[in-house]
Amino acid sequence: MAIPAHYDALSTLELALLELKEERNWAAYEALRKRDREEVFKAAVQLLRSSSARERALGADLLVQATGYDEEARLERGARSADVLLAALPTEQDASVLRAMGHTLGYIADARAVPALRALKDHLDSRVRLGVASGLSQHQDPVALQTLIELSRDGHASVREEAISALSLKDEDAVDSPELREAFLDRLSDEVTDIRTDSLIGLARRKDPRVREPLRRELERRPVAIEAIEAARYLEDVSFLPLLLAVREAARPMDDAFEGAIDFAIECLGGRAP
Repeated sequence: MAIPAHYDALSTLELALLELKEERNWAAYEALRKRDREEVFKAAVQLLRSSSARERALGADLLVQATGYDEEARLERGARSADVLLAALPTEQDASVLRAMGHTLGYIADARAVPALRALKDHLDSRVRLGVASGLSQHQDPVALQTLIELSRDGHASVREEAISALSLKDEDAVDSPELREAFLDRLSDEVTDIRTDSLIGLARRKDPRVREPLRRELERRPVAIEAIEAARYLEDVSFLPLLLAVREAARPMDDAFEGAIDFAIECLGGRAP
């Protein structure tokens, strides 16, 4: 996409406001991504002081770009961005801004955010609770894990999904407990497919035998979710091989991602894809 030449004359703050004002202005978005991180940081700080909730939310979002998109940059610049957000968090009242702050704090993964986000876990607005779940997703300390477990039972599906997804991705050798497994078990009957299948993955990674029957039921559904295939691979139970072969046959034609996932699962269980 061509970036208009006159965008070069705009300040980083002006570019950000243009992108916000004209939603789907991809040229402004791309131009903003090319700006110096320090300039973006200063613009984000200024936006976070705005009287407009939309502008404050944009400021929180921009701190991701100001921090950088690789691990080294996050380690070098993340603390500064976290400082700004944690200073603004206690007085912020708008749910959309709090959600954006939580999301960015989740990307930065600064440990200081854990108690600040924990304090918001019972907020009346589900957008804030969603931000809390997102903000704690990268942490493995007991407070963060307990909060995610509590949010996995939230009344709003998007919050449950964010929390369960974060928990299912935790390394099974580093993070395991009866409470965590019970949280996964509780969600195996959830009406939302992604929540059920992420819970299957969480239990399968920990080789919990209680996952076998729910996993069989999920593999008998049509269409089969790719996460259920991944759960069968993690469980490493060869009795699932015939079922996986049957799923593969019934799923024709299939997209490349599904085919790759089921072929890999079949091979991991000692079989060979047709």
